Amino acid sequence: MNVFLGQEGILWTSYRMSFRVQAVLTLSITTFSLPLCVIRLAGSGSTRCSGRVEVYHSNSWGTVCDDGWDLNDAEVVCRQLNCGSALEVPQSAHFGAGTGQIWLDRVTCSGNESSLTDCQHSGFQSNRCEHGQDAAVICSGVRLCLNVFHVLCLLDLIRLAGSGSSRCSGTVEIFHNNVWGTVSDYKWDLNDAEVVCRQIKCGSALQAPRSAYFGAGTGPIWLSGVSCSGNESSLTECQNSGWGYDYYSYSHYFNGHYSDAGVICSGPIRLTGSGSSQCSGRVEVYHNNIWGTVCDDGWDLNDAEVVCRQLNCGSALEVPQSIWLDNVTCSGSESSLTECQHSVFGSNKCEHGQDAAVICSAGSGSSRCSGRVEVYHDNVWGTVSDYYWDLNDAEVVCRQLNCGSALEATLSSKFGAGTGQVWLSYVTCSGNESSLTECQHTGWGNYYYYYYSLHSYDVGVMCSGDNTF
Repeated sequence: MNVFLGQEGILWTSYRMSFRVQAVLTLSITTFSLPLCVIRLAGSGSTRCSGRVEVYHSNSWGTVCDDGWDLNDAEVVCRQLNCGSALEVPQSAHFGAGTGQIWLDRVTCSGNESSLTDCQHSGFQSNRCEHGQDAAVICSGVRLCLNVFHVLCLLDLIRLAGSGSSRCSGTVEIFHNNVWGTVSDYKWDLNDAEVVCRQIKCGSALQAPRSAYFGAGTGPIWLSGVSCSGNESSLTECQNSGWGYDYYSYSHYFNGHYSDAGVICSGPIRLTGSGSSQCSGRVEVYHNNIWGTVCDDGWDLNDAEVVCRQLNCGSALEVPQSIWLDNVTCSGSESSLTECQHSVFGSNKCEHGQDAAVICSAGSGSSRCSGRVEVYHDNVWGTVSDYYWDLNDAEVVCRQLNCGSALEATLSSKFGAGTGQVWLSYVTCSGNESSLTECQHTGWGNYYYYYYSLHSYDVGVMCSGDNTF
């Protein structure tokens, strides 16, 4: 059985079709098989892959109540509509209130179901909801293109994968010719990562890891030599070497997947401000393509715990007191800050003197002023070898981070082994330098312990601390 895409992204059964253009040229649409679907996305500002979820039942369309609605439920909808992965689950009738029946409530999916109606739910029309609670989804999407010779094609389906990956960080993979493949890190930089992060609605690019940072992928290496300005809406709009051409393919002895490109995006939340670090600072949320702050009315450790977990920054240590969200109330178990109860986006009477902040542990016993030292070079974060590492070197790091004086210069990966590059070795500081890179060292990437385990000797610091934002 074949299908085609009708209005509002609904999938219907169909057959092979042909169109005659000016009575001369006949175009044939090559169709593909997909399951019959009784679901659609609708509402104000909706697209084929984002909108209010509506289900067809008893000969009429109806909505779904957002009680308990989460990314697992949205994942099923996105897959059912052939719209990639779920990016967001907007609450409170984000795409406008629907009309008619509210067919489903308390939907609970594992994320692996083939249809939304396969998930647990309270039963058709069994609810006490109003249309102000209509559920919605935003999916990563696919792009459909029309062309004289290959009329229907799928492009720009993109995902992040690999060991330690998350929704907003991982190895970049692209779906092409019905196969997932990776991207070579040749010329890969922050501009390229910025396009990926924007495309999957994950905020801004923080890092553009190279050298299979999230592990070597499999399958084709679809793109190489990618060069984006940073403003493109899709990675395939950037200059590249062409589908399937791998810059490193000249060597039969080199596994090209060791050079798979990755991204680390800020996600829909970030920490910023004076004296901030990756795991401490003022909390900002990305909404409607704009970054905004969170008011600290009712802000506590439970709220901060959600932020720290969402950023993979360990546990919440502090909630410094000093605007998109106000009156945020989390239980502490939510996976995202926007899943917590809060006032409507942009609805508050706060001033920026009330901006909420967090200090997270950052995992492995680290904090804002103690942990493994990492240096950003050539668009990649890397560690420092402990050969000749001492208190003078640590003093420079602590001063550079506005973290007071050095208490200890740790050796042998005390804060855990890092990943990626080992950028500096044989660092020798007088202690008065304003930056670690001003100290003497053997040069970028010249790792002293070359024949040993790369990250067994990562350095760290413990500073006296200064938690001012």
